[in-house]
Amino acid sequence: MRHNKSINHLGRTSAHRKAMLSNMSSSLIMHKRITTTVAKAKALKKYVEPLITKAKEDTTHNRRIVFSYLEDKQAVSELFREVVVKVGDRPGGYTRILRTGTRLGDRAEMCIIELVDYNEAMLEAKDSKKKSRRSRRSKTTATKTEAPVAEVKEEVETPVEEVKDEVVEEVKEEKVEEFKEEKVEKKEEVKAEVEKPAEEVKEEPKEEENKEDDTEK
Repeated sequence: MRHNKSINHLGRTSAHRKAMLSNMSSSLIMHKRITTTVAKAKALKKYVEPLITKAKEDTTHNRRIVFSYLEDKQAVSELFREVVVKVGDRPGGYTRILRTGTRLGDRAEMCIIELVDYNEAMLEAKDSKKKSRRSRRSKTTATKTEAPVAEVKEEVETPVEEVKDEVVEEVKEEKVEEFKEEKVEKKEEVKAEVEKPAEEVKEEPKEEENKEDDTEK
């Protein structure tokens, strides 16, 4: 049982394993990505990332330490001159493992291990995501700034609408009262017109009676 054993021996002796990992790490530094099995890539990740961290300080001592692991002058110079320039701001996580499926011969899980800062396609995708996030933040801030303005507008507009409603109601009431008064006046005029002929009719027979009395006399 392999309880609490963090090192994967990869079915090799320690000397074979160290030589293989140093060769793979120098190939990764020179070519920026290599294809291998997932088990070897995980072991390589633990092997090469401390060397990249060590290369951030360009001193003779650090160069000698890195050379003792890589045993390749070109890989050491590439690491200290070019790789660290791109990786200098990153606080770890210099490599990425991308699984590619299984191998035809023995069904071993295959993958690509690469240096993160050299995959330009993924970097462009991240930049586009960041831009979209910024635009969203700007929209949220714009909505936040517009919200109080809208509230103020509502506060300003609501009294105007209320005043308009009050004025309209007053005008309606005045018109209704005027209309009622006009109706009452018309009714009185009609009554007066209807009553006048009756009085005249009553007065005419009296005049005729008076004439008849005069004639008789």
